[in-house]
Amino acid sequence: MRKLLRGVVAALFALPLFLTSSPAQAAPAADPVAMTSGFYVDPNSSPAAWAAANPGDGRASAIRDSIARTPMARWFGSWSGDIRSAVNSYTSAAQSADKLPILVAYNMYGRDACGGHSGGGAASPSAYASWISAFAGGIGNRPAVVVLEPDALGDYSCMSQGQIVERQNMLINALSQFRSAAPNAWVYLDGGNPGWIDASTMAERLNSSGLSLARGFSLNVSNFYRTDEAASYAGRVNQALAQRHGYTRTFVVDTSRNGNGSNGEWCNPSGRRIGTPTQQGGGGAEMLLWIKTPGESDGNCGVGSGSTAGQFLPEVAYRMVHGY
Repeated sequence: MRKLLRGVVAALFALPLFLTSSPAQAAPAADPVAMTSGFYVDPNSSPAAWAAANPGDGRASAIRDSIARTPMARWFGSWSGDIRSAVNSYTSAAQSADKLPILVAYNMYGRDACGGHSGGGAASPSAYASWISAFAGGIGNRPAVVVLEPDALGDYSCMSQGQIVERQNMLINALSQFRSAAPNAWVYLDGGNPGWIDASTMAERLNSSGLSLARGFSLNVSNFYRTDEAASYAGRVNQALAQRHGYTRTFVVDTSRNGNGSNGEWCNPSGRRIGTPTQQGGGGAEMLLWIKTPGESDGNCGVGSGSTAGQFLPEVAYRMVHGY
């Protein structure tokens, strides 16, 4: 694959987003994109499995062709069993295909403490430390892209200061584990979305959670904001980082469900559409990624009423293909 183009965001926002901090803090130099020949398509994703099991359903071909064949992230959490083995198996399959896998680590202790729809996670901070260490070890030297703990830095409203510091320390440790055990992985610490936390506050939360140890930050995970809105937000985050801490970071955007933009709702809103497929660059981002699987429920809400978070809903997926 060709090298990533750099500097696009700088042109857009008159700010060099790819400045590094001190050498001790700079992100690893390994380039997993250059090490592979494209992004990995998960043959066992929920839309792929559903389409294969329901070939006679009138929605199957659209779901298979427009969603299941697009590279997207595999989410890992408590449901994954032995996490080292699960991650090792997935990244090994991608490596055998000479493709770059996208993984999401989603097992934070106290996960979704304030929202509640996706509650769960590790049983304690020490359990999370062991889990994330095994996750990183499962990748090893293989190339990978990792999105670290979606929503973790936006979900502060019901937390005490002690709980916030505890969470930040868990993320710092996680990023340190990836740097040492998975040197060919690009890790993006999740930074929420443009409609949640103001950019200045998010910059502080990212910095306090170890962003200087990461490749960059992710935006719009499981949300619906347009790519240009995410890029504008990223520019403001980076401006605050540069002014206060002397460094900036690149970013990636989840485009899996932002084809029609946001209507202000986040939990299974109607009328949404799949967005630009996973690719290098676009809209100022380093990568546009399908992180949330289209058709997987956000919880018991909206057009997913009666479902649980992560459950695949073929009718919702089909509607996202066509945008209604």
